Amino acid sequence: MHARFSLTASLRTLKEVARPGRVAGRFARGLAGLVIIGHAALFVVILLSSLILLKWNPPVTALMVYRAVTGGQRAQPVRFVPLRQIPRVARLMTIRLEDYHFYQHHGVDLGALREAWQVNSSIGRTAVGGSTIPMQLARNLFLTPRKTYFRKYVESLIALEMDTVMPKDRILELYLNCIEWGRGIYGIGAASSYYYKVGVGALGLDELRRLVTIITNPVRYNVQTFYRSAQMAQRYAFLESRFPDPTSEPADTGPVALIPDAPGPDTVAGPPGQPAAVPGATVPSRAAPGAVVTEPAPAPRDVPRAVPEAKTSTQSAPATTQR
Repeated sequence: MHARFSLTASLRTLKEVARPGRVAGRFARGLAGLVIIGHAALFVVILLSSLILLKWNPPVTALMVYRAVTGGQRAQPVRFVPLRQIPRVARLMTIRLEDYHFYQHHGVDLGALREAWQVNSSIGRTAVGGSTIPMQLARNLFLTPRKTYFRKYVESLIALEMDTVMPKDRILELYLNCIEWGRGIYGIGAASSYYYKVGVGALGLDELRRLVTIITNPVRYNVQTFYRSAQMAQRYAFLESRFPDPTSEPADTGPVALIPDAPGPDTVAGPPGQPAAVPGATVPSRAAPGAVVTEPAPAPRDVPRAVPEAKTSTQSAPATTQR
């Protein structure tokens, strides 16, 4: 009898010891199930949305709602401009600055993400995102501009799926018509009308350079004040060198400027030895509308994507070999 009682007590003790392990196992299985369900739901939602976006031009995006809720901004009506009506030089400028390998990758540029992580680790804050054009479009359409690694992960998943479903030209068309170009200004059609009072097809070369320059931080700077930012001046100097006025002397072309892909303060110092543009650099006047621009030669392919701008500067154009 005593032996039976001891055996029963021992079994009960073993069960009590094993119970926390079973609870932890059930929790882990439940959590894994929720993760799988969440990914499946995201896949279905983005698949359906991408199929709809093949033909439908969204009048409202998640970014517009976010700005209205958090900042009380009232968005101006979006003036959707078909890609064929957007000057080819404007498309080239955008790709050169925002996503040089746009037509080569599948929505996510792993090299750019790795380089962005290295830069952020070196400066101790999240200043560079390494987002491609599909990733930026995903953020504008479905997410918020808050910088978190979870948002970057979801943004990457959405970009991969959108890039699989939609043609590159459609992604670029939506991007140019949905991104922010100022407070309450969304899309290149609304931006050209707001800043220059003309349609995008009537913009001069310098006006296009200015519009593309401010893509990275249109809330803080506009087409007249961007030169106050060293990083913005660096972007403009690159565009001026690669897309010069037809009547100007050929510029000494440099590599792509190192830029963050989202608004941020101008007080982030770049890596040691990284030069930046002079914040007060002189900006040339407007070029004549309809100027013909020859497509520039490709930039080096081994350039990283972005680096935050420095406080001070000693050069007026990018002198780095990294993007």
